[in-house]
Amino acid sequence: MTKSMHISLKAGEKLFLNGAVFQADRKVTLELLNDATFLLESHVMQPEDTTTPLRQLYFVAQSLLVDPANADAARRLFFRHLAALMTTFSNPAILLNLDAVGRLVSEGRAFEALKALRGMFPQEEVVLACTQPHRAA
Repeated sequence: MTKSMHISLKAGEKLFLNGAVFQADRKVTLELLNDATFLLESHVMQPEDTTTPLRQLYFVAQSLLVDPANADAARRLFFRHLAALMTTFSNPAILLNLDAVGRLVSEGRAFEALKALRGMFPQEEVVLACTQPHRAA
């Protein structure tokens, strides 16, 4: 049996649901009565925010939810990008988390993969800061 889920939106907030975009004109709570693929606007990354490798992977993964009609192509791109990152990063924690993210996407759990990727952004910032050349003052 499928559990229902309540989603609260503020006025003007968008919800991406099964490829459709809804915008609330006032504060509203929706109850989803069946399984649906959705993303809240606050979790949607814009192209201009894809400034790091993990953010780029997140952007590709989110397209699995935002554009389900093209999910097969997005999934192939996701795994190509993931493979490249697995050879680029050497940080054991990031590699372990990337492996988990790949498993989540393989299992059709893209929303959970996005959550895991968001949690990795601070780690990535530290790693990237350590690899940047230091500038003389």
